[in-house]
Amino acid sequence: MKSAPPPGPSLSPALKRAFRVRLPAWFEKRRRPFPWRTRRTPYRVWISEIMLQQTRADQALPYFRAFVRRFPTLRSLAAAPQREVLLAWEGLGYYARARNLHQAARIIARRHGGRFPSDPAALRALPGIGEYTAAAIGSLAFGHEAPVLDGNVIRVLARVMALEDRIHTRAATQKLAAWAEALKIPGRAGLSNEAQMELGALCCTPRDPDCAACPLGNVCRARAGGKPEAYPVKKRRAPVPHKVVGAAVTLRRDGRILVAQRKDSSMLGGLWEFPGGGLDPGETMDQCIARELSEEMGVRLEVGPLLTIVHHAYSHFTIELHAHWARIRAGRPRAIHCADFAWVRPGQFGRYPFSRADHHIIEALRAPAGRAARKELISMWFGGKKKPVLKGV
Repeated sequence: MKSAPPPGPSLSPALKRAFRVRLPAWFEKRRRPFPWRTRRTPYRVWISEIMLQQTRADQALPYFRAFVRRFPTLRSLAAAPQREVLLAWEGLGYYARARNLHQAARIIARRHGGRFPSDPAALRALPGIGEYTAAAIGSLAFGHEAPVLDGNVIRVLARVMALEDRIHTRAATQKLAAWAEALKIPGRAGLSNEAQMELGALCCTPRDPDCAACPLGNVCRARAGGKPEAYPVKKRRAPVPHKVVGAAVTLRRDGRILVAQRKDSSMLGGLWEFPGGGLDPGETMDQCIARELSEEMGVRLEVGPLLTIVHHAYSHFTIELHAHWARIRAGRPRAIHCADFAWVRPGQFGRYPFSRADHHIIEALRAPAGRAARKELISMWFGGKKKPVLKGV
């Protein structure tokens, strides 16, 4: 029984030749020599595909190299503590990927004898691997006949076919999946997938696509219509929320500073931070920081002068982070709404994985003005000196 034809515009012989002949020829000339391509194993393909879920290949490259040096085998990754895995991921963002990677490695070591599973259902059962990531790993590492729909492939197909449906709708997804299946090279889905992903990265880019150099240019409906950047059609973006938050850089008599570990279920789960939270309506920043530390760790703070203000953008919102010096006036820290806590010397911060926003606080602490303020506050708060006038640094 023949399968139903793909929905939408028909797939002409010229279109199929472009995808099955000209595109692979272009790819063989233009492909970048990434280490996950030049030395391809299921483990290395998996690591690269997880990193590439939310990160451009050129950005992921140094992290991939460092990660596989640190964890050269699946068993070494499974045996490592989570903190070490997050440290290796530090700066790459979207840290749930690292936690899922670590959890999946332990599942493979325990249930599959340390051998990466090739069965599509077993792949999809692993944390962090959805349908399209399973298709990418399966086609590239095991030769599965599975087309991939990542962001680059979606952009290529949406432009070639001038897809008018908004992407990520059910109608668009069905059409894209049908086109990807119909246009792949029979018996070589991995090559088709990789060539389309490379074309989207190098030529069919979100802005200023290089249509003149594109091997699909003569069959591309978006180019023929003179508006390639109009595709894929996306939902209009809502305004990006902005949040004002406070954080406590809490000093102890011996000069150590209090840090807390986020719960795995929270944003940036598993990372460490200078504890704090969002400013409520009508609060001062001192009140915000004191309330957050009371709720999160059960201590009563004296909030001191400003250390630094950090401006940072996440994928769906931006923050203005006010980091203030502080000391505990009553109570002992407890992990109430955090996973753990520690008192850390400034020279030991490198042992803990922090977000980029918290790294800006660490930089302020290590700067000459930050070191001087820390020394002065320790003397004032714990040595009986009169209160000095400290400016924010």
